[in-house]
Amino acid sequence: MKTAVVFLADGFEEIEALTPLDYLRRAGAEVFTVAVPSPTMNDEYIAISSHKVPVVADMNFKEFREEFSMELPDLVFCPGGMPGSANLGNNQDVLDFLKRCFAAGKYVAAICAAPAVVLAKTGILQNKNWTCYPGMETSVEEYCGSMELAEELMRGSTHKRDVPFITDENVITSRGAGTAEQFAMELVRLLCGDDAVAKLKASCCQR
Repeated sequence: MKTAVVFLADGFEEIEALTPLDYLRRAGAEVFTVAVPSPTMNDEYIAISSHKVPVVADMNFKEFREEFSMELPDLVFCPGGMPGSANLGNNQDVLDFLKRCFAAGKYVAAICAAPAVVLAKTGILQNKNWTCYPGMETSVEEYCGSMELAEELMRGSTHKRDVPFITDENVITSRGAGTAEQFAMELVRLLCGDDAVAKLKASCCQR
């Protein structure tokens, strides 16, 4: 069975997080939600979305580090939303885990603000085509810490506009809540195959 990890920090965008989670589970993947500590968190298992929806994660961050200390998931995913993306990007353990997964050839996915706010800080987007929420790409130096760091971490990368998502080898990025379903179906295709995509499209009455 294919496995995936979804990081949830206070301020995440719920459509972007839960649509891929829902579709991947429908397709038969084992998906774990992980509550990432943030300054506003009052419960180590509960992340509050950007629209104030509390979501109880499958595991807290300590349990996640123990569970995945040796064996990596097939996919790791960062939803967007602010300050959710910033909370993920400010957690060095999250960044290190993303880099481990990428280096091991696992799928690394991010949507909306997260490609610019999180992935840009890891160097994962070097020499990659990528997309994000419109306008976020113009502040990458702020998220990386400086223009010099941004130039190094993003060396050879190409930002693409007006596309719902981009898959470049093992990196998948998408633009926002309105592209979450297309993005989710791409993750299903990569993890579970074309047959799973066809079954989901039929069962969910997709356009």
